[in-house]
Amino acid sequence: MSGLIIKKWFTAIVVTMLLGLSSVHADEQAPAAQVLDNLHQYAAVADWDNYFALYTEDAIFIGTDATEYWDMTQFEAYSRPTKGWRYELVDRKIVQHGNVIVFDELLDNRAYGVSRGTGTLLLTEQGWKIAQYHLSFPIPNKIAKKITNQIKAVKKDNP
Repeated sequence: MSGLIIKKWFTAIVVTMLLGLSSVHADEQAPAAQVLDNLHQYAAVADWDNYFALYTEDAIFIGTDATEYWDMTQFEAYSRPTKGWRYELVDRKIVQHGNVIVFDELLDNRAYGVSRGTGTLLLTEQGWKIAQYHLSFPIPNKIAKKITNQIKAVKKDNP
């Protein structure tokens, strides 16, 4: 009976330690998550000065079209004339490797539905900055062949 009590206490201690480590890790990543939250907030109101301040100078934005691989000068030229865009956060995963964070976020957009943003943040002297952001549309496997065939047909018609 005492062995069972020791196992329960040991399990409780391990779970408590893991939960503690998890919250410490989350606290360390909170500033990076805030950068991503701000990114979506600034884009929604077309606050381009603050939006582009979140990126490194040599950052890359990869859009949903295969031709959209933009440095910041190109992406600003595309973005600044617009009234912005709204993507609501559904879920986010952040993995930190020292001064580098990779992230994956599921987003919702009124026009497109589910979207995915992935990218990399770097810890700089000014805090976390986005080095790359990639926006894509996840395609359910059940309809992937149909959609990719449509993409091939469009590409064939417009080389």
